[in-house]
Parts: sequence; structure tokens; C-alpha cells
Amino acid sequence: MVRSELIKILEEHGIPDAGFEVSCMLEQITGDRYAVSLSAEQKQQISAMIQRRISGEPLQYILGEWEFYGMRLFVGKGVLIPRPDTEILADTVLNWSKGKSGLKILDLCTGSGCIALALKRHLPDAAVTAVDISEKALAYARKNAEYHQLAVDFHHADVLDKNFAKQFQAYDIIVSNPPYLTGQEMTELQTEVKHEPAIALFGGSAEDGTYFYRKITSIWKDALRPGGLLAYEIGWKQGLRVSELMQSNAFDKIQVIQDYEHRDRVAAGEKI
Repeated sequence: MVRSELIKILEEHGIPDAGFEVSCMLEQITGDRYAVSLSAEQKQQISAMIQRRISGEPLQYILGEWEFYGMRLFVGKGVLIPRPDTEILADTVLNWSKGKSGLKILDLCTGSGCIALALKRHLPDAAVTAVDISEKALAYARKNAEYHQLAVDFHHADVLDKNFAKQFQAYDIIVSNPPYLTGQEMTELQTEVKHEPAIALFGGSAEDGTYFYRKITSIWKDALRPGGLLAYEIGWKQGLRVSELMQSNAFDKIQVIQDYEHRDRVAAGEKI
């Protein structure tokens, strides 16, 4: 089974970027993105990967890893796949942190730990804490932290638990990529995205997907010191709503930052 045949199979099943995906699979199995000669065992491996892919499973889960902010991260069923748009959130925090040292950072809804680990890697003297309700996701986050030898304090808890939040004080930065898809958007998910945990996607009862922003801002603002930064990843239609929400909760210097497609992607502001 040669590379061109593998690409054709994916294309026939409507998978875009088939050449890129086959290259990723070949590289993992053989170390060569353009391998033309496979052993019998390698042929079995690539065939199994192709079958998983045409069934709709995300490439990232099949590979068991993906890159975020220049880091190799382990991913799989039960954890949200890190996306390039989320790197804009990390950029926002790092830009705000320039010239500052010894920061206390709290990452809520950490998932794979991608944000917490990117920040710890680039701010080595920061104390980084991360929280998630999913044990499956935290297992990946801890594995990723161990792989990169980055010290992050992980907690298994519900970020909407007011009593849990009370134990956190005087943080310089709170960052979060919470669930924010609307009920309508959940019904329109691509096949691949349906394999990802709904708990990490669905933005709760609010029709506009802002439930978690409202709850997190209200519950966790007291954990942030005056002048501290609150930074969220947001859906592309949520910039105005989240900005108004932050303003009503005593935040100023609020900015909405766009992604690579010029859509609103991050809302950030400082606590008054």
C-alpha cells in the first residue's frame, strides 16, 4: 500500500488535507513522512489508522499526540484537542506578563494542560495552578507536564464550585478556555469534533454560550488581585457579551483580540 493509495482512500471519504494526514501517520510509524516501503507490521499499523480515520475519529486521537505552542502534547479520547486559536490566548497572557516576575497563574478548565504548560514553559519562575473537572483530561495534563518536566499544580475539581474557589487568593492571572458552544452549535459539529468530550464544548444553559463566563467571572474574581488579568478564549460571536460581562464585574482595560481569520477569539481585562 503506497502513499498515493492511502491518500486516495481518505479523499474518497471526504477527508480534506488527505496528503498531510497520511504524512503524519507515516511519520509516526516509520519516521519518514514520505515512506514508500513498509514492513508487514507497518502496513497493518497504517491500515488500522486509516480505518479509524475514515470512521470519523480525529487524526490527533489516532496519533495520540498533537503540537501546541511548539510542544508535543499527548491527547486521546476524553480530552479536548489543542487548537491553534488557543495559542492566541497564551500569547495574550505572555504579552501582558512581559517585565513581570514571580507571577501566580491559575488556569481553569485546563483540559490537556496546554495553556498552563505553555505559560510555565515561557514563565519558568511563575507558580502555575490548573483545574479541571475531568479525571481523563487531567491524566493527559499530568502526563504532558511530566513529559516536559514542567511543575504545574493540578486539581481535580468543578470550577463552578464556590467553596472550592474560596481557597484561592491573590492570583496575578486567571486564564480559561471554558466550554462555550451553544446548543445549536452542538448540533452542527463536524464528525471529528463529536468524538471530543461534550463537557469541554457545550457552554451550558445560556442560549449564547456564555454560561461559564458568567459563572467563572462571578465565582473567581475574588481570587484575582487588583490589577490582575482575567483572560478568556471566546467564541467568535461572544466578544461584546463577554466584554460587557467583565465590565459589569469591575474589570477595565478590556480588549477583544481576533484570531488568524480576523474573528473575535480572546477577551481580556484587568480587575479594578
